[in-house]
Amino acid sequence: MLTRAAERVAEHAKRFVQLEVELAAIELRRKVAALGIGLAMLVAGAIFGLFALGFALSAAAAGFATFLPTWVALLIVAGGLVLLTGGLVAAGVAALKKATPPVPELALREAKLTKEALKNGAG
Repeated sequence: MLTRAAERVAEHAKRFVQLEVELAAIELRRKVAALGIGLAMLVAGAIFGLFALGFALSAAAAGFATFLPTWVALLIVAGGLVLLTGGLVAAGVAALKKATPPVPELALREAKLTKEALKNGAG
């Protein structure tokens, strides 16, 4: 009877550990996905930043070459790209802050609470 109870306790403990590992894996997958999205936004922001620089330099060249409305049009396009770049970079940084550090906080907190409950004898 005592061995059977010990087997059941061991089985419950094993299942509990498996559930904790699953929780940690799920939480890490979510954080890694958010990290990937943030990095993709930063890369997109960098690409648009290069386009903005190209348009700004074109606008400056057109402005020095001729003082016609083409110059103004090129500056407007460059300004729009700069605004887009800023928005993407801000969104990417926010996503990175949300995803880092990639630690399974919920699983660690749950494990700590379980350890304390077992230590104190509370079931």
